[in-house]
Amino acid sequence: MSSINAIALSGMHAAQAQLDVAAGNVANAQTAGFRRRAVQQSPQADGGVSTQVVAAAKPGPSLEADVVSQLQAKSAYLANLAVFKTGNAMAGALLDQKA
Repeated sequence: MSSINAIALSGMHAAQAQLDVAAGNVANAQTAGFRRRAVQQSPQADGGVSTQVVAAAKPGPSLEADVVSQLQAKSAYLANLAVFKTGNAMAGALLDQKA
């Protein structure tokens, strides 16, 4: 099983990928022939997630979906960051107790 920090870090990477893809979709919304992209997340057997960038199911611009995706990515990143910080604090407290 992966450590808590590794699992939280994979979630932070997934959120960053989602934010990058949504930003690229917004930036290229008016580009002729541009096909939106989306991020698919898959759970890993030992914890955490893996991501894959794929073509979006819906063709054409969808600014509403991209803005919502950016907000979701921000919230997911902050939640995983809180887990990461808490894991570090717990490890530090445990080391303090054993020292």
